[in-house]
Amino acid sequence: MIDFSQSSIMLLRHGMNIQSFDCGDSDLNGFLLDDALHYLDERMAVTYILEYQKQTVAYFCLLNDKVTFDTTDANEKSFWNRFNRKHKIPNLKRRKNYPAAKIGRLAVTTNFAGQGIGRFMLESIKRMLAKKADIGCRFITVDAYSTAFDFYLKNKFQFISTKDEVDSTRLMYFDLKQVPDS
Repeated sequence: MIDFSQSSIMLLRHGMNIQSFDCGDSDLNGFLLDDALHYLDERMAVTYILEYQKQTVAYFCLLNDKVTFDTTDANEKSFWNRFNRKHKIPNLKRRKNYPAAKIGRLAVTTNFAGQGIGRFMLESIKRMLAKKADIGCRFITVDAYSTAFDFYLKNKFQFISTKDEVDSTRLMYFDLKQVPDS
């Protein structure tokens, strides 16, 4: 079992040595090993790696996003009204979109799967973004694969809409106001 007090989450930078990484998904592996630094250089996303015992055991990347609704659609308008009430957004502050950070990728190497690392990474992301005071960010979003729905639901993410119910990925969100002040 991993001892998280002996691990560290670091921002990926040029010159860092990433050991081999295999999470069982070639797209996720390829992003970390081949694309993450290019995304950093182009200011498209930043990637954080979790190291434990000098091994890269997990990573996630973050980029800017927004939660947006098409209020011309009657069903969406009704959903949007419930969304605003649910998240206690005052009428005067309600908008057609709200600032968010998107989890672009999140992966755990197969050698460390099933040890709570994904949950630890999500909690770390939530705490990190909730503390960030130099830019407005109310929500975390993720385009979750169907195989990850249960994982995100267990970690208090919710589906934004029913429009994508038949898609291979669904947009989910988490309200950062749920993170307790620390």
